[in-house]
Amino acid sequence: MRNPLHSLCPYFAMFPETFVETHIGALSRPGDYVLDPFSGRGTTLLQSLLMGRNAVATDINPVAFCVSGAKAAVPSLDSILTELDILKSQFDSCERDQLKRERSGLPPFFRRAFYATTHYQILFLRRVLNWRRNPVHRFIAALALGSLHGDSPSYFSNQMPRTISTKPRYSLDYWRRHRLWPKKRNVFALLKSRAQYRLSSDVPGLVGRVALADAREGFKTFPFLGGKIRLVITSPPYFDVTSYEEDQWLRLWFLGNLPRPTYRLVSRDDRHEVKSRYWQFLAEAWQGIAPLLREDAKLVCRLGAKGMEAEEIISGLTESVMKVFPKARLYGRPMLTPLRNRQTDCFRPGSRGCYAAL
Repeated sequence: MRNPLHSLCPYFAMFPETFVETHIGALSRPGDYVLDPFSGRGTTLLQSLLMGRNAVATDINPVAFCVSGAKAAVPSLDSILTELDILKSQFDSCERDQLKRERSGLPPFFRRAFYATTHYQILFLRRVLNWRRNPVHRFIAALALGSLHGDSPSYFSNQMPRTISTKPRYSLDYWRRHRLWPKKRNVFALLKSRAQYRLSSDVPGLVGRVALADAREGFKTFPFLGGKIRLVITSPPYFDVTSYEEDQWLRLWFLGNLPRPTYRLVSRDDRHEVKSRYWQFLAEAWQGIAPLLREDAKLVCRLGAKGMEAEEIISGLTESVMKVFPKARLYGRPMLTPLRNRQTDCFRPGSRGCYAAL
């Protein structure tokens, strides 16, 4: 049965936990260290912890750090519900005029995306949640990120996709064309309900580590783990498929970013759009984590790419690894799979993906 924590926050271009489960079972033992340098929504990290492995991860995306971090150190349900009651009490007694001014100063998208009183609650939580340092606040923030936009009454927004934040102009045109208006939602009640559901099954008995950091600085981030990682399971940013800053701009706003889509403001990197630079980027990532790995470590890497043939994906990935690990050996044949409509094909048809274990 799927653990409810896996779907804490819907995420674009993610791999299923069964993919991770298979490789963890085959390539590691309980107590081993497993690393994901491109953590995303934390699938590798959570599944590793559930299977009794020590898990560490990095990601440069604040949304990924928040969601993965929430899964790495899961608070008790009582502590979450108690904190939500405290936050609700603080909201009830806070000055509304400031929240009204803040709402009125935001672009028109926000007034059509959220009912006014719902938006006040969101703005309040955006201001007070210490998601970087407080594990309970981080879990609440991750719940909020997963509820911020969607297509049913369990989400805060006017009708939107669950996995990505559509751009403001497109959203406004769509809502106006279909005469859609935001409905009133009780953010605190929805977060309580979400917390009770997400924690309705087993939670990891181990605590993982997640850092808001560039994969290329893996050893600088976790120097105390030098030579301890037995297994790496990861999926780097797909080549020329999508930009998380565009796709997740509303979630990034909730975590303190600008109230509009941004481009390279968070990642400051264009290497996912130029082939030669993409493979160099991956080689630098492997170089960054190399000091963390045991001599017998295994790497399982799943890639997605647009405009590349299968052979080019396989050779590019293999060469990027061999630059750093010249003695590495490929285990079995790389597997090629089309990226389904729920991932990249709904944006750019013709994308291909593969994964290889080395």
